[in-house]
Amino acid sequence: MPPPPPPLGRARKRAAQAFDEALDDAELVAARAALAQGRWQDTRSLLVRTGEDWDRRGHRVTVLARESYSAAWAREWLLAEPDSGDASVLLALAQVRRALGGKEKPARVRDTCIEAADLVPADPTPWLGLLLLECAEGAEGDVVRIFEQVRTRYADHHHAHHLVVAWLAERRVEAGPDPLHEVYDFANWAAEQAPADSPLAILPVIAHAERYRALAAAGHEPADPVASGHWVGRRARQVMKAAFDWWLEWEHEDHPRRLVDLNFLAHAKVCEGRGAEAAALFHRIGEHVTPAPWSYPDRDGVTVFRTARAAALGTT
Repeated sequence: MPPPPPPLGRARKRAAQAFDEALDDAELVAARAALAQGRWQDTRSLLVRTGEDWDRRGHRVTVLARESYSAAWAREWLLAEPDSGDASVLLALAQVRRALGGKEKPARVRDTCIEAADLVPADPTPWLGLLLLECAEGAEGDVVRIFEQVRTRYADHHHAHHLVVAWLAERRVEAGPDPLHEVYDFANWAAEQAPADSPLAILPVIAHAERYRALAAAGHEPADPVASGHWVGRRARQVMKAAFDWWLEWEHEDHPRRLVDLNFLAHAKVCEGRGAEAAALFHRIGEHVTPAPWSYPDRDGVTVFRTARAAALGTT
């Protein structure tokens, strides 16, 4: 089984240059810039302010951990504060990124994540790091076990659910399209289990996009999602309408990863041919494009996004 993509998809190099994983988190952007200069104290303050907002904490740590300098400065931080849970978590996630890039041994990185988890037992973020690693490297039982560790600490963890959906979407791809595939069951279950105001309500749309990615990569769907019947069947239309109607009523515009969901939903509406609904979403997204799902299966996500937005907004 090939590994799932990173949680925000695979962008080509040119697209990646136009995309900032920090999204609209200005405090995160500032702390990241300071960390690049070795001022880890700004990151320390940021994570203290973040507190137990677990989705925001996970978002901020994973973005910081992606930078090449993060592991080195996390170690410097630990020299100054050997018992710092925040520094240990940042180091663990930075090491996960290095392992995914082939620069660290996964077994050693797993130990680092467990050590961080022991320091901050209520925090799901070290387990999120392990989930990133296991979705790419581990066996099925390991993914399920680690996901349950995340859910035990925070049942509605946004990033963790997206990771599992991307991982499940890769399964049984050789059989071709299957409306009863397990990724849909999981997404529906998670959406039903979540509170009424949880963005996990949109998880069935994420599952539909991730399954398209897997099927297109295997040659079972055309490379242009708009030309694919994947988005226009009765079941797909029901999922898209329910998700869009939910979004219209959603009042929590401060969720740290809401722009990820809005990109998925806008993409679905474009593929569905619902230009007016897509336009409403593009207005909310602004310039905050995410490579996933615009890059699926292997396209320049930023160019696809801008073309679709211009068409929906009538600015072509």
